[in-house]
Amino acid sequence: MLISSSSLITPQNYHSVITKLIKQCKTISQLYQLHAYTITNTPLSFHSSPTLLTKFLYTLTTKSESESPTSLLHYAKSVFNSIQNPSTFCYNTIIRVHTLLSFPVPALHLFTQMRRLSVPLDSHSFPFTLKACAQLGGAFLARCLHCQVLKVGFLSDLYVMNSLIHGYMVSDFSNDAYRVFDESSQRDVVSYNVLIDGFVKAGDVVKARELFDLMPVRDSVSWNTIIAGCAKGGFCEKAIELFDLMVDLEIRPDNVALVSTLSACAQLGELEKGKKIHDYIERNAMKVDTFLSTGLVDFYAKCGCIDIALKIFDSSSDKNLLTWNAMLGGLAMHGYGELLLEYFSRMIEAGVKPDGISILGVLVGCSHKGLVDDARKLFDEMESVYGVLREPKHYGCMVDLLGRAGLIKEAMEMIKDMPRGGDMSVWSGLLGGCRIHGDVEIAEKAAMHLMELKPDDGGVYSILANVYANAERWEDVVNIRRSLSSNRVVTKIAGFSLIQLNGVVHEFIAGDSLHSESDKINLVLNGIREHQMENRFFQEISYCPNNHFDRRTGLTAIRVPISLPTDHTSQRATNPLARMGSITKENEEFQSFPSETCRVALRGRIRRLLLSAEGRSRFVSRFPTPISCNSIIFEKKENAFVAGDGLHQHPMNA
Repeated sequence: MLISSSSLITPQNYHSVITKLIKQCKTISQLYQLHAYTITNTPLSFHSSPTLLTKFLYTLTTKSESESPTSLLHYAKSVFNSIQNPSTFCYNTIIRVHTLLSFPVPALHLFTQMRRLSVPLDSHSFPFTLKACAQLGGAFLARCLHCQVLKVGFLSDLYVMNSLIHGYMVSDFSNDAYRVFDESSQRDVVSYNVLIDGFVKAGDVVKARELFDLMPVRDSVSWNTIIAGCAKGGFCEKAIELFDLMVDLEIRPDNVALVSTLSACAQLGELEKGKKIHDYIERNAMKVDTFLSTGLVDFYAKCGCIDIALKIFDSSSDKNLLTWNAMLGGLAMHGYGELLLEYFSRMIEAGVKPDGISILGVLVGCSHKGLVDDARKLFDEMESVYGVLREPKHYGCMVDLLGRAGLIKEAMEMIKDMPRGGDMSVWSGLLGGCRIHGDVEIAEKAAMHLMELKPDDGGVYSILANVYANAERWEDVVNIRRSLSSNRVVTKIAGFSLIQLNGVVHEFIAGDSLHSESDKINLVLNGIREHQMENRFFQEISYCPNNHFDRRTGLTAIRVPISLPTDHTSQRATNPLARMGSITKENEEFQSFPSETCRVALRGRIRRLLLSAEGRSRFVSRFPTPISCNSIIFEKKENAFVAGDGLHQHPMNA
C-alpha cells in the first residue's frame, strides 16, 4: 500500500504525501520501508526537509515498544549522520530522540558537539538537553546549561524556563528552581505545575499548597497534582477538602483526581465520603476505565466493603495487573484465603502475569488463614514458574506464616538461606511467632538482630519482655524493663487514635489531657471501666494495649485507622449490646462479628467516639451544655442514646 501510494509522489506534492505516509505507518518495518523507498525512488529525500525528518524520527521513537531502544537509536543516528552540515533544527531533533529513548549522555555529547562546531542555538536547543540533565539527576549539569541559557538570552522563553525549573527540581535543588521561578516576570500555568509537582515529589506538600493557592489560573494538571500530592503525603483531609472545592467550583474532576481522592478516603476510612464520590461518578455518567475501577476496588476493600469491591471487580471488562493486585490485596486483608487462591488462579488463566506484589498478596492471605502448604508451593514456584524474583518482603511473609503455624525452626532455616540475610520485617515476623509459641531461645536471637538493625526501637524490648513473662522468667523481664528505662536512645512511639466528628478531626494519645473536652472523655471512660468491673471483666496484661479503652466509647460507625491492634475481648466487655455486630481490622486483617438485629460497620481500625449533643437539635433544648451519647446504625437509621434519655421512640426495647 505504501509503495503504490508513493508512486504518485511529485516535487509539487512531495511534502504532503510523505507526511501522510508517515502517519499511516503502524510498525517500524513500514517506516523503514518508506525511508528506503524515498531514498531510491523519489526525486527528493527526507534529508532535504527538516520538518519531514523531524516527523520521521519522532514517529520512530513512538514505535519503541516493538523494537529495542538501542536498535532504534542506531537507526536514527545513521539517518542523522547521513546529513551533510546538519542544521540547528536537525541537532535539536536528534537530541530529542536520544532523550525520548532515555539516552541522556549521548544527548549531552551532541549538545557539546553543537557548541564545538559553532552551530547556532535556539530556544528549542535547551528543553530536551535540560531533560537529559534531569534524567541524570545532575544539578551541576543543570547549572552549566543555566549559564548557557543566560549567555544566549533565552531565559525569557517560557518553554526554556519551565525546563530549567524541572531540571533543578528533579535534581533536588528546589531552592534554585524556586529562584528561577521567582525572578521570572513571565509565568504560565505550566510554570506553577512544574514547581508544584517538584515540591510534591520532594514531600513538601505545604509549600506546594501555598503555590497552588497563589495560582491565578489552574488547569486539570494543577488540581490532579496537588490532590494526589496531599493524598500520598499523608494530608488526606486536605486532599478531600480540595476535591470538594473542585466540585463546588463546578470543575469536572478527571479520573486522576477521583482515584487520588478515593485513596485519601481509604486512608482515613471515610466510607461515606468515598460512596458519595462513587455516586458522583454514576450520576455524571463518567466512564469507569481500568484506572478508575482499580481505584474503586482498592477503596472499598480497604474500607471493609469486600463484597462491593468484588462486585465492581467482576463487572469490570478490562482488568490489568494493577486491578488484579488491588483485588488480591483486598481478599488477603479480609482473610479470604481460599477465595484469594481461586482469584489468583483466575488471574493466571486470564493470561495476566503476576508480579512481586501479586505474589505478596497471596502469601499474606495464606498467612492470615494458616494455609502453609499453599504458601510453600507458591513460594517455591515464584522464580521457576512465574519468573518473579524473591525479595525480602516475600521472605518476611513466609517467615511470619511459619512462625504463626509454630514452625519456628523452619522459619529460622529460611532466614539462613536468604541471599542477603534478614531485614527488619523478617526478624520481626520470627519474633512474633516466638512470642505466640513461647520459643525463648530463638526469640532472643531474633531480638538481637532487630536491636542491631534498629537500636532505638522500643517495641522489640516490649515483645521480648512478654516472651520472658510467658515463660515466667521474671528476672529477665525486670532486666529488660530497666534497660528500656535507662537507655535514652530507645524510643517507643506512642499509640494514638483519631476521630472525625462534624468535619473536625480529633487526635488522642494515651494519657493525653490536652483535648478541650478531656474531662468529659475521662468521665465516659470511667463509666466504661465500671461497667467492665461489674461484669467481672479481667484482661491479660501482657496482651493489653495501653489505650485499649479507646475501642468503643460510643457505638457509632467509624471507619478510620488507628495505630494499635483491636482488642476483641475488651470490645465485647465494653459493649453492653450482646448481639451487636461489627467489622474490625487487626494487623491489616479484617475480623467479622455477625449480628442478626443490627450492624455497626467499624471499618478501618476502631476509634474512640465521644459524640457531642451539639448539632442534634432535639437534644440542645433539653441539655444546654454538650453531653456524651452513643449512636448505633439500626435498620439503616442512626439512633442516638444518652444516659437517662427517654426521648427515643423505643426506649424500653433499646
